[in-house]
Amino acid sequence: MADTNAETSPAKAKVAVFVSGTGTNMAALLYASRLPGAVYEIVLVAANDADAGGLQIAATEGVATFALSHKGMSRADHDAAMEKAALEAGAQYIALAGYMRILSPGFVQRWEGRMLNIHPSLLPKYTGLDTHARAIEAEDAHGGVSVHLVTEELDAGEILGQIAVAITPGDTPDTLAARVRLAEHQLYPRVLGDYVSRGSDPQHLLERLRALALALPQTHERESHGAPGFRVGSEKSGKYFAHFSDRHHGTPHISLLVKCSGMDELEHLVETQPEAYHKPAYYGASGWIGIILNRPGLEWEAVDEWLQRSWRQVAPKSVTRLLDAADEF
Repeated sequence: MADTNAETSPAKAKVAVFVSGTGTNMAALLYASRLPGAVYEIVLVAANDADAGGLQIAATEGVATFALSHKGMSRADHDAAMEKAALEAGAQYIALAGYMRILSPGFVQRWEGRMLNIHPSLLPKYTGLDTHARAIEAEDAHGGVSVHLVTEELDAGEILGQIAVAITPGDTPDTLAARVRLAEHQLYPRVLGDYVSRGSDPQHLLERLRALALALPQTHERESHGAPGFRVGSEKSGKYFAHFSDRHHGTPHISLLVKCSGMDELEHLVETQPEAYHKPAYYGASGWIGIILNRPGLEWEAVDEWLQRSWRQVAPKSVTRLLDAADEF
């Protein structure tokens, strides 16, 4: 008998892990991915050293591996080879786990928002190396670990999660590092899982949508039929230009409902791009289209454009002139 739960559950995010050494954080990510309910899978472990211990762990567990020494190669060329291996494995995200290479700007830009790193300090303290020694020397009460997004500036991306680890009298960099490593193995799988599943998290999607909608002039939020809605104009007479729908009326979609030009456009988009649009119950008959938010490859710039377009359809002319004036600059 078919497993209907498997058929309806979202596909797991595909992650490549880059390592340079023993790969204990990679192993923590890998074994966590084998637990029931895991939202990601490791599709490749890649290293800049063929002797990296993490490669052997991955191979033993049946995970594809790739190794290429960076010696004698330009940074960009080595990054390109690592990236090619990740893409051929189908990776949607990259997790750096003790990968001791500074990545080229182009590589970082291409993976913006899709590459994570783990760092053994409570960022923004102690970027770079020798973090434990620096924390002890500063007489800090705690060291710790952070997981952050990778940006061109070293260890400066958005912090996604942290754990503080107490520094005890007599601690050395090695003794502190051993305890921090235990925290690393707890933190990284949890943060990675939370991050790659944000695209199906209604609260995360609503927060992003709310920020875009309320950035438009003279807008406010008001509940509509038990769900968040956004209006333009006064609190008393404002008109709705967007609604947030979390799997309402039996649909599997988390969606943004906005006004389109009419039924012809609605039917055309739903027919030609069913992965991106749907005709919502009740609202669809009035020319509202559903933009599916819980799907791979969602472009928030396009969501913002739809919001502005729908906003213009109902906003007073005196208000739209404000946006038109801002667009001129």
